[in-house]
Amino acid sequence: MSPHHRSSRTAVALASLAVLAAAGTTACDPDAGEASGPPPVPRTLTEQRPHWTACSAPSTAQGGGDKPEKLPDGTTWQCGTVKVPLDYANPGGKTMDLALIRAKAAPAPGKKRIGSLLFNFGGPGGSGVSTLPLMAGDDYMKLHKRYDLVSFDPRGVGDSAGVRCLDTKPMDARLAADSTPDHAAEEKTYTRGARAYARFCESNSGAVLEHVGTQQAARDLELMRQVLGDAKLNYFGISYGTQLGGVYAHLFPENVGRLVFDAVVDPTENVLTSGLGQAKGFQGALRNFLKDCAKQDSCFFEGDDPAQGEKEIVELIERLDKRPLPTDFERPLTQSLALNGIAAALYDKEGWLLLRAALGEAETGNGSTLLVLSDALNQRAENGKYSNINAANTAVNCADYKDRYTAADVHRHLPDFRKASGVFGDWMAWGLLQCTGWPVEGHAPTVDVAADGADPVLVIGNTGDPATPYEGAERMADELGEGVGVRLTVDGEGHGTYGVNDCLTGLVDTYLLDGAVPKNGTTCL
Repeated sequence: MSPHHRSSRTAVALASLAVLAAAGTTACDPDAGEASGPPPVPRTLTEQRPHWTACSAPSTAQGGGDKPEKLPDGTTWQCGTVKVPLDYANPGGKTMDLALIRAKAAPAPGKKRIGSLLFNFGGPGGSGVSTLPLMAGDDYMKLHKRYDLVSFDPRGVGDSAGVRCLDTKPMDARLAADSTPDHAAEEKTYTRGARAYARFCESNSGAVLEHVGTQQAARDLELMRQVLGDAKLNYFGISYGTQLGGVYAHLFPENVGRLVFDAVVDPTENVLTSGLGQAKGFQGALRNFLKDCAKQDSCFFEGDDPAQGEKEIVELIERLDKRPLPTDFERPLTQSLALNGIAAALYDKEGWLLLRAALGEAETGNGSTLLVLSDALNQRAENGKYSNINAANTAVNCADYKDRYTAADVHRHLPDFRKASGVFGDWMAWGLLQCTGWPVEGHAPTVDVAADGADPVLVIGNTGDPATPYEGAERMADELGEGVGVRLTVDGEGHGTYGVNDCLTGLVDTYLLDGAVPKNGTTCL
């Protein structure tokens, strides 16, 4: 599965969770936010209050793992659910439960609680319930003194009526399968596999598959705002979370409070241009990794020329297309799994050390570490169980984006993808077929985030972001509208900057805690 947006920080992806995979996106439900709008949500839903209890360990669908640890100040995590309409076009009809997690604010003497701060860490398809406790720690303690820290599993994700497609063995086979067809027979196998996957998702997921688009999820944010008792929405979106936040701002500009977008999705791009942008972004991150590798005492290639390192990676990928590498596990490392593993380590500089070791190991004929990296990206637990991140990613992407592509389209654009990346080009080009045979029609070619009249939104771009290239932040700020999008630039590497860059973290904290809006165009080195 090739990346398309993805999750927050690779540090978390490599530690235990991950991001995801794909290309495509938006739902078949009518866009209730345009024209006259949807019917009002019943008071039985807007006036509900979650019943908070002690959290248990995350479910398999959420990625598994241990029960969330207390915050450094001793605050325990609480979990609950909120009922939302299955279909906002019929808000009085069937409902579904969204899973929530929170850590109640711990104000210092003389300070007041501001309200709730909702987080979405990306994907689409990432579980906020399992991710927030992993991300919080020391980085979020200033915010926790004034805010309830809250996250959730968006509709179709984790324990919020999670989309279901394949069990473990079929999923293993799907991820290991050839994703860069070389001839007509392989192309037929690839497209047949995409259609079969769509059928499994339809048969195993039920009615929710039609209602998992970002338009519906943004309305869930608005309902959560009301249920949590906040006058306006205070929100921190990362990666795909910026797209969700942008759609919310478009639908409910009058209810925008303090919004922060980090690692920003470009709302002006369609599936094709987004895929090309990611190919360039990951190629740039790979180039920077190779430059750094050449300076280290131990690097998988000899000399100081990064081009030699790229050449050896290309040769490795070509060999794997014909003969997988053995690993210390029951599964061999295939070409597709290797590409997943390399991409996983490029989300953040913290992954570079592991990638150096993985590529060196692969040169000796052992693919174990690259397989571990791939498993982290795709949230495969040690027991072999997968979270539903890949299933949800496909479902949300195919619900959001209207365009559908064919093998002929891929061939037409392959030269552009190969020019963008000699390593990832073919892989990402064939990812255009993610929504082949999908049973739900996509919403629109691109995403509308215009939010005239909304309060200022911080829009943060990192110049070395592989998954959501920097240009996306510039365009998001422009599309939000004059006086709404406040662009902040970080000159660095990685997917997500909060908690990594001290300058940027300070600006965000001051904005969220005091309401002080930084100067548009500020750069942090």
